[in-house]
Amino acid sequence: MTNEQYYELIKPYEDATQLMLTRLEILNHSIYDHAMEESKPVHHMQYRIKEKRSIERKLERLGLTDSLINAKDNLKDIGGIRVICYFQSEIHELLASLKRQSDLIVIKEKDYMTNPKASGYRSYHIIFGVPLHTLDAMEYYPVEIQFRTLSMDFWSSLEHRICYKKERANKEELSKQLRTLSESLAMIEEELKGYIEEP
Repeated sequence: MTNEQYYELIKPYEDATQLMLTRLEILNHSIYDHAMEESKPVHHMQYRIKEKRSIERKLERLGLTDSLINAKDNLKDIGGIRVICYFQSEIHELLASLKRQSDLIVIKEKDYMTNPKASGYRSYHIIFGVPLHTLDAMEYYPVEIQFRTLSMDFWSSLEHRICYKKERANKEELSKQLRTLSESLAMIEEELKGYIEEP
């Protein structure tokens, strides 16, 4: 894939990702009646467009050539957003609000909050088809959103640094400890939520 082909490929994904960011920002300041700063459900958001080399590697792993058509037909995570909320209940409220938007299509979702990965990883992944209108046509482009709470994001960031920085001899024991820490953080989060909900 040439650089020119890559930039041609990602343009609509950039537009679709920006549209989803705008919807999320609107929901963030309107989901509650009293949209004061301290009551907004979103702590922060990050977004990215998959880099050229990353697209090429993923297509290679799938046994495909790095053509524009293969990328468009087989990759659903070229545009990605990570939404960090305070608590799981806020993630569910945002998800419900997005799913009520009739022009969005749910392509795929995985609930790692209810069913964490064996590593202890928790998150909610959902891919929406976002409509892009041009002068004479409309087409849906996928945007993957990962919802996490602050504690999930904290765990995931540290787990990535600990596990991928270097090869470790005690990987199995480390994995067990990380799962336990993930469970502990979930319990702490639930306990802190109780303070917020107190009258």
